[in-house]
Parts: sequence; structure tokens; C-alpha cells
Amino acid sequence: EILEDTSFDKITVTSIIAKCEISSNTFYYHFRDIYDLLDTWLQEEKEQFINNSSQGETWQDIVKAILNYVKENQSIVENVLNSLSRDRLERYIFESTDEGIYKIVCQEAAGRQVPEEWLRDIADFYRYAVLGFFLKYIWNNMSFDVDQSVDRLSVLFKGFIHQAIENCPDKQ
Repeated sequence: EILEDTSFDKITVTSIIAKCEISSNTFYYHFRDIYDLLDTWLQEEKEQFINNSSQGETWQDIVKAILNYVKENQSIVENVLNSLSRDRLERYIFESTDEGIYKIVCQEAAGRQVPEEWLRDIADFYRYAVLGFFLKYIWNNMSFDVDQSVDRLSVLFKGFIHQAIENCPDKQ
């Protein structure tokens, strides 16, 4: 609740314990500091999102759902991004997309002899692009059409991944 109205770097443990009506001992029993609380909250949000996702969803469906979630929680996202904890949210997004993007790259490379390192490089590049796409969405006040933008991005990425695999200098 506090994040809806206050930038993360202005939130204190004192304000949290007052709002939640708990003691500081209770807070510190569960969290090392306010950043540990933020990390825990991000992890719980991620797990809840994963649990609510269908198994048959495409990565496009998932990205659309994430962007819609961000829009629904715009004030919270902006209050984290506009604080000293911005890097935590960016790192969270980057790390959260790691396995999913790698799987997409491996699916595209199926049946081809492509070194693991090259597949990881492609996935890393792709993750940077997804993070950039996410940040652009935030910077544009979440105003562009999510479905249309993700569908266009999908076409670009599919072509890029295919071409990157084909151009692998170390094909086995």
C-alpha cells in the first residue's frame, strides 16, 4: 500500500512498522532491511504470476500479461523505478526472463548443431531487448497498444533468432 503513494527510497522501516502495526523486532525477524523486503515482494509477485499463468501460453501472451499487470500497478512500478532501487526491478525483470527466453532460443535451434555458448549469447541479447522494450513502455507512460506492440516485437525476434542461429560462426 505504501508503494502506491510513496517512492521506494522515501519509505522507511519506521513507516512500514507503523502502517502494519508491527514491532521493529517482527520486521527484522523476517527481513534484513527494506531492500530485502523489496526483493521478497518481487519474488512473491513473480511466483504468483507464474502460478496464474497457463501452461499453454506463448511468450507473447506472457509478455502481454506482464505489461498489463504493470499498467494495473502503474503507481507502484513508477515508485520503484523512480527510486534508488530501480536496478533491483531491472535486475528482477532481466533474471525473470532468463529461462523462458533461453527455451525459446533452444526451440528455434532444435535439430541444429549450435554450441551452447552461442545459444546463451542469443538469449542474452534477446533479454536485453525485452528489458529495453519494458523500459520504453514505462517511459512512454504505458500508453502504447500492448497487443500490437508485442505482436510486432514477436515477428522481429523470430526473424532475429533464426538468423542468429543460421549465422553461428562455430556451427558443429
